[in-house]
Amino acid sequence: MNSFVDLGTAPFFIERLAERNIQHPTEIQKRVIPRMLAGEQVLFRSATGTGKTFAYLIPLVQRFLGLGDDGQGGDSRRLDRTGVSGPAILILAPTCELCSQIKQEADFLVHERPGAPVKVHLVIGSANMSRQIDGLKKDRPAIIVGNPARLLALARMGKLKLDRVEALVLDEGDRLMAEELAGETGELVRRINPQRQTAACSATMSATSKERLLPLMGGTVVIEETEEQEILRERISHWAIFSEDRRKISALGSFLAAAEAKKVLVFTARGGQVGNIVSQLQYHKIPAVGLYGDMDKKNRKQALDDFRAERARVLVSSDLAARGLDIPGISHVIALDVLNDPEAYIHRAGRTGRAGKRGIMVTFGDADELRNLARLEKKLGIAVYPKVLYRGRICTPENNN
Repeated sequence: MNSFVDLGTAPFFIERLAERNIQHPTEIQKRVIPRMLAGEQVLFRSATGTGKTFAYLIPLVQRFLGLGDDGQGGDSRRLDRTGVSGPAILILAPTCELCSQIKQEADFLVHERPGAPVKVHLVIGSANMSRQIDGLKKDRPAIIVGNPARLLALARMGKLKLDRVEALVLDEGDRLMAEELAGETGELVRRINPQRQTAACSATMSATSKERLLPLMGGTVVIEETEEQEILRERISHWAIFSEDRRKISALGSFLAAAEAKKVLVFTARGGQVGNIVSQLQYHKIPAVGLYGDMDKKNRKQALDDFRAERARVLVSSDLAARGLDIPGISHVIALDVLNDPEAYIHRAGRTGRAGKRGIMVTFGDADELRNLARLEKKLGIAVYPKVLYRGRICTPENNN
């Protein structure tokens, strides 16, 4: 099956995808779309940038919201939410940014659909709860995208009914089942109609994550996985630059001057340092914005808009804030520390090299951190090449004279 037609995708969606020049399904879409159209429970893992969101959105919207194979027919009664106080499709994601991106993709798919409009609502913790309650009551959305904490709060208050949910998605399922979110995710899922179809996905999926997710999915679960190493090895170049901790911001500025990259994502594990890094880059006339967990909704949106539109050349982010970000055109990802976790490296690196393009992952570290990076290099089966900054250029160590 090498085309969306072969997968059973409705012509309406094929036309929508063509507007983005998406002509052929990715490997994970080939595996997941037919299974979900058939009503199966699917847990799948695939690297970042491989089209996981459309892999579940297309079949669920087609199956549950009145689209037949011709893109016109189906059971239009599913779209009539009169008297129905809950969504047909509920999508959970761990961060506000990821929820917003999923909502945008859902809006794109159903935009200008023939017949009754499909309403998609975003329900996240950074938004005004009273307005969310009013919106749910007024619009009766068919699709809701949100984070577990806010959705659970509304369900406990009786403002969000979950007994009519026909399809549930756990996007970034491994993160949703991490210690800090597992309790809220589990309680929310237990409130949902048990006769639903369920999908869970992530770029990484540990054995522990699978063990925690499977009891929430119900029925016989199909597990589909594609290999992320192909993207890590083939599309992304991995560099390491030695820098003592106190000199990392200065080294970052020197690297940005030498690289002349238009769109750079910088990670720091210390969210409290985001503002300091941004301030120092701006002082040196480098357009930069920051993203961290406690930012209010307006400032988060402004930072992302500025970065997407290239009004800001650099986005500095904590790991939590950047989880699941899908921003086209990121040429370089820079890590100012080394996390002792292969999955964390995969998530960071996966912000570049997306949609068939190439990218560069750069790690700044002291001696201890670079030793940890060498261990990650071995575990992930990648090649990390040392680089140095010399006279305004990025060089290999033996060619710096």
